[in-house]
This record gives sequence, C-alpha cells and structure tokens, in this order.
Amino acid sequence: MQKITAAITAVGGYVPEYKLTNAVLETMVDTNDEWIKSRTGIQERRILKGEGLGTSDMVVPAVQDLLKKRGIGPEDIDCMIVGTVTPDMVFPATANIACDKLGAKNAWGFDISAACSGFLYSLTVGATLIESGRYKKVVVVGADKMSAIVDYTDRATCILFGDGAGAVLLEPSADSHGIKDSLLKSDGSGREFLHMKAGGSLKPASHQTVDAKEHFAFQDGQPVFKAAVKGMADASFDLLQRNNLTGDDIAWLVPHQANKRIIDATANRMGLDPNKVMLNIERFGNTTAATIPLCLWEWEKQLHKGDKIVLAAFGGGFTWGATLVEWAYNTE
Repeated sequence: MQKITAAITAVGGYVPEYKLTNAVLETMVDTNDEWIKSRTGIQERRILKGEGLGTSDMVVPAVQDLLKKRGIGPEDIDCMIVGTVTPDMVFPATANIACDKLGAKNAWGFDISAACSGFLYSLTVGATLIESGRYKKVVVVGADKMSAIVDYTDRATCILFGDGAGAVLLEPSADSHGIKDSLLKSDGSGREFLHMKAGGSLKPASHQTVDAKEHFAFQDGQPVFKAAVKGMADASFDLLQRNNLTGDDIAWLVPHQANKRIIDATANRMGLDPNKVMLNIERFGNTTAATIPLCLWEWEKQLHKGDKIVLAAFGGGFTWGATLVEWAYNTE
C-alpha cells in the first residue's frame, strides 16, 4: 500500500490595512528608523484596528482566500488547526470560532500554542491527520494579533511585532509531493527569556498583574537572539543532512521573520544563496505564527511543482524546528 503524503494544495493570507511605520513609532517611544532597520530589518508592520476584532477576524479572510483559489466551500473542510498565542479567548479555541464565522459546519478544530513555531507545529500535526487516511482536507493557519499583547511604551518589543494570518490547505498527494520531513524541538527552560507572565492558571489576572504590565509579551533580547540563531540554523542544517540534501537542492528557505540577522545566519549555515530566501519582515514585521504562511502566500506564484523548500522557525518557550516540503502544484 502506497504511503499517503500530505501536500499543500492552496495558500491564503490576510494582513490588516493599517501600517504602523517606524516614523510613527518614533513619536511613541525613544527610537528611530535607522536604529530599528539596522537591528531588525523592519520598516513597517500591519495592525488590526477596530473594536471587537480578534485573531479569528484575520483567520477568516485568510481561509476564504484559500478556499476561493482551490474552488471549494467551507463545508468541505474536515479539520482546522490554528497556531496562535493570541486566541480570541482562553476558550473556546480560535479555530472553532473561525469555523463558525466561515460556515465550516463539517469541521472540527483546535489551537496549537507554540509561539513563533506555531505554524510549523500545526503543519506537522495537520500532515499526520492527512497521512492517517481519515481526513481529506485539513486547513492549517498561523495567525496572531500581537498588537493585543505588546506594550507600546516598551521600545525593545513594540518595534518588532505586527498582526496577520496565513493559511494552507493540506490534501492527500497523488504523486508523493508534499510534507517530506519535520525536525521539531522544544526547551521549556527558555520561558525565562520570552514569555507573558500573567493571564494563565499560574498567575491569573488581577489588579496587581495589570498594574505591573504582566499581560504583555516580555523578551530578554540577547539570550533569545543567541538561541534563535543556533536553533533555526542547526535545525535547518540537520534536516538537510538527514535527507541527504545540500543548499544547492533547495529552491527556497522560508524562515520565520523575526530578525534579518537570524535569517541570514540560517541561510549561511545551510550554504544557501541569499537570493533563495523569502523575506517580508521589512513590511510586516514579526507576525509570530503567521510569518511563514504569509511568505508562502506572497511567493506562491514563484513556487513550482517539485521545488524543495525548507520552512524554519524559532519561538518563545523555547520552540523551534524546520520542515522539508516538496511543492505540489504550479500556480496558474
């Protein structure tokens, strides 16, 4: 019996209209455009504005974009997995809320919390559902409304993050193209350096936690940078080695858009031509779980059937990894 492979058969994306530029940030905190660009590569980021809007309100248009391209309806979705650390609510899952808004009445769904590695973790789980033979159409989404948990008086973090959502459709492959391998890692001791202190069962919300600004993302930049460089670069290199590949075999590196210097280090470790690296950090910033699928969304027309691409990420907690994909279709 031939092994079932899970293939990406469509990509969708959404970013909010409002652009938070470096020039605007200069009026909010003690920073400047040159400082931000030289250290991160970011020029602007998108922010979801409006009362009563949450992460699901970005998931929905991203998935609608995907469904339109594939020519199917929401009722055709079997399962939806949303990688996010900014769910609409603690429960129910943002995936369930998005399915309701979409009219995906036949789908079950759940969220995965792995910070910036959330899309990679979700993609691997989604692929196993397809490979099991029980499901035919699984939607995997990376989405975060980081503006909801960013302290815009903290110049170390507010310059980094933006909002957005990207989605892929997984289906059984007819010719073995698809998700070929994943190398995923985690190390909970990294929580000391990148976390949100309050809001969970360990430290529920109180007047004290709000006053102490403990419901915002906290990052100790230097240890995170060092761990991210090593984690993303090593995982990508090790993934190539165990699949007997080199940088010459790879059409594209699709890295998490956290920092241009981290991305450059990963490409260098892989022996990859810098022209083979997808970048949109300058326009969207770090959209956490959304960065990788947003790159696929923007580069979809440059991807060709049979292209080998590596997806790589590093996130808070720590979480990190790399995934090897053989692209399954040519875009018309």
